[in-house]
Amino acid sequence: MPANTSGPPAKKKGRRARLLVIVVVLLLVSGIGYGSYWTVSTIRASYPQTTGTLQLKGLSGPVQVDRDAQGVPQVYADSTADLFRAQGYVQAQDRFYEMDVRRHLTAGRLAEMFGSSQVDNDAFIRTLGWRRVAQQEWDTQLSASTKANLQAYTDGVNAYLSGHHGAALSVEYAALDITSDYKPEAWTPVDSVAWLKAMAWDLRGNMQNEIDRALMTSRLTAAQIEQLYPEYPYGRNQPIVDGGTVTGGGKDFVPEGGTSTPSTPGTNYATGQLASLAHTVDNLPALLGPPGNGIGSNSWVVSGRYTTTGKPLLANDPHLAPQLPSLYYQMGLHCRTVSAGCPYDVTGYTFAGMPGVVIGHNQNIAWGMTNLGADVTDLYLEKVTGDSYLYDGRQVQFTTRQETLKVAGGSSRTITVRETNDGMPLVSDVSDEMATVGQQAPVSDPAPDRRGGYGVALRWTALTPGKTMDAVFELDRAADFNQFRAAARDFAVPSQNLIYADTKGHIGYQAPGQIPIRNKGFDGRYPAPGWDPAARWTGYIPQSAMPWEYDPKRGYIVTANQAVTGKGYPYLITGDWGYGTRSQRINDLIQSKLAGGGKISMDDMQSMQMDNSSEIAKLMVPYLLKINISDPYVRQAQQLLEGWDFSQDSDSAAAAYFNAVWRNTLKLAFGNKLPKELRPKGQCLRVAPVDQSAPANNLGGGRQLVTECGQRDPSQAQPDGGDRWFEVVRKILPDANNSWWNVSTTSSKPATNRDQLLAQAMKDARFELTSKLGKDIDTWSWGRLHKMELRNQTLGSGDSPALLKWLLNRGPWQLSGGAAAVDASGWNAAAGYDVVWVPAMRMIVNLYDFDKSRWINLTGASGHAYSAHYSDQTNTWVNGQLLPWSYTSGAVDKSTKDKLTLTP
Repeated sequence: MPANTSGPPAKKKGRRARLLVIVVVLLLVSGIGYGSYWTVSTIRASYPQTTGTLQLKGLSGPVQVDRDAQGVPQVYADSTADLFRAQGYVQAQDRFYEMDVRRHLTAGRLAEMFGSSQVDNDAFIRTLGWRRVAQQEWDTQLSASTKANLQAYTDGVNAYLSGHHGAALSVEYAALDITSDYKPEAWTPVDSVAWLKAMAWDLRGNMQNEIDRALMTSRLTAAQIEQLYPEYPYGRNQPIVDGGTVTGGGKDFVPEGGTSTPSTPGTNYATGQLASLAHTVDNLPALLGPPGNGIGSNSWVVSGRYTTTGKPLLANDPHLAPQLPSLYYQMGLHCRTVSAGCPYDVTGYTFAGMPGVVIGHNQNIAWGMTNLGADVTDLYLEKVTGDSYLYDGRQVQFTTRQETLKVAGGSSRTITVRETNDGMPLVSDVSDEMATVGQQAPVSDPAPDRRGGYGVALRWTALTPGKTMDAVFELDRAADFNQFRAAARDFAVPSQNLIYADTKGHIGYQAPGQIPIRNKGFDGRYPAPGWDPAARWTGYIPQSAMPWEYDPKRGYIVTANQAVTGKGYPYLITGDWGYGTRSQRINDLIQSKLAGGGKISMDDMQSMQMDNSSEIAKLMVPYLLKINISDPYVRQAQQLLEGWDFSQDSDSAAAAYFNAVWRNTLKLAFGNKLPKELRPKGQCLRVAPVDQSAPANNLGGGRQLVTECGQRDPSQAQPDGGDRWFEVVRKILPDANNSWWNVSTTSSKPATNRDQLLAQAMKDARFELTSKLGKDIDTWSWGRLHKMELRNQTLGSGDSPALLKWLLNRGPWQLSGGAAAVDASGWNAAAGYDVVWVPAMRMIVNLYDFDKSRWINLTGASGHAYSAHYSDQTNTWVNGQLLPWSYTSGAVDKSTKDKLTLTP
């Protein structure tokens, strides 16, 4: 996680000095240099024992841990308690450092590990109170069986900790011991529950869009803002479910339709302060991935009547940030004899630090998940006076609490957290910069010149205690669709699309989640007036009314973050769906395969996961090829697009050039027109007149490319290029004179219509790629631009020394795929072409024969930097291949390389 470098220079120098010592230690640890004590004791001490026999306190009988060639464990036990105790022990063997970092993140205690750079992050998370809510869930919400499983898991983790300390846990602790004398404390059940809050935060819905739209009011009209957030294309990209799949309604009925706009559009929205809020949120460590529409996933299931096996096939690949180790941990949990007392025989993907299997299959059913994208957060502007706020015409006292932040190597800091009477934390209290958020706001207010400013409070469903941890275990042991749906009812946050298949041949879908109901006139698209009771939520969508499907006539179900339902659904889930680019491509691929009576095989499912076709290229290339380019230097690049099949293979020169054209089109058409507060940080590329004194930089055509690092050029606030922008551009492409194409008033470039702007984008793309890839277009390739590096999320990122990053990180790899492609190796056009989202795992479940299922992880089972299983699956993943996924005891036994017996 990037470090904040705002501390005093002296401390920063001291920190760098300590990190240099760490580098020396890790050089010794990694065996670079001469054989030494460090090589033997530090590396080998942190590797887990995977063969022979170990005693595990608290077991009632022996537990067997079988690991395959990739080090993936399958655990066999005779009781539920033994099964989860062993899961805790085994996950701690491979991933404890990752687990430790996660629990410090969710508790707002990162500064205890990493020092003052994380104080602001801790303050924000403490203000939200993730761990406090997790504690409430443990105290009041979770079932007795769930708490027993959590406790058994905790006992397993702590059993491992009792015999391993410092570098024997992981090499990172050798570094932390040098910098801060840090020692990990015992694990608790609440540490596991709190992880769900981090997951929910990263998948929280449209909060960023809410802020961005508010910032846009300083420069754009309401109509222009709506053009940049077009309606979901229901007629072209089909929603997940057909009509007639919901029940309920009644007095809670809230018709969907229309969009709210600021009641005083065009009012200055204190843009500097709101931008500060956005900056604070963006700087939080994101374990799932950076904010934006790149966080997504694909899943689909095909009925057996359309498969070569005669039983359903189910695929899933969640799209998250590339990181090392991968977010997911593959594992099997097997009761030797499945019974009421030991009901688990489940395998799939887990989260290190949390018991159970999150995505996978048991002996009866399989399930996958994608982000539903429900709007479960609202920002409220509050009229604050002293320690009270205005609500319904009267002053109401805040509820307050003190939070003490401990800081490694520094003094503790105490913050005061203020909450409204319905539990909304005042997030504008987190930093001085945000204290004046909303001094002027696009809301109806009898005192628009309010000089005291507004506070900003956050309402979020994840701050209400729920039973999502119960749902994980219920899914793991579900035997049919009714039990699957019952489990989904407890899956409160984050709201996920759950797809389903079973061995009897049925397929299904259920949308779970705690989704708020808002009064008419409030749809969550802009911050709401906190003093108005009508702006408060009135309840939650009844679970009986949540969308679902069972054995639909079309024979398949696709979820890829598109709209869940059509316009007729009686509740507002969100006004900010993903735009369905990936989902419709999957629908089209399935339909084309089934045309003429075709059947879908396992290989077909795998091929679909790797489809990298560019939907925006299909739309734009015909326009680009019609433009008359007179400059032969640019014309040469334009010719790459002739006959291109729109595939974004890593070796494609056409894909490289088109994506550069797309990026420059967005910059020219929209960059200068967006408010400066939306400008991202990162590398900035601009085309400038050629410097004759530096002929080596000459790109042809009298121009050169200038690379600027840090804050982007003040004239640019570039879009990220996701499929929302596909839809924006789709709507204006037929109109050659649309005002968005006119940049003559905002730029030195003279384009006043579509063709002029696209011609300029092609020129700029040619100059950019010449700088990056060379003048010879025959040497260009998409993969040379589109690279993935796997980074250790703490010591391998931020301001750590380059050598330390080299020791802990891996890569880069050149990838195929692209933004909003099914093979979703996403990139952010505002910052460059590097990969920022990937399918963090891929799986295909064969319901006819589970042992013919396939899976892959982004990295490997181990979190130990020099283990053989640190990144041993990555090359297979990059090549689009999957590994065999053994499930039955016979198949597991054949694939087992290491056997470990845990004894009482």
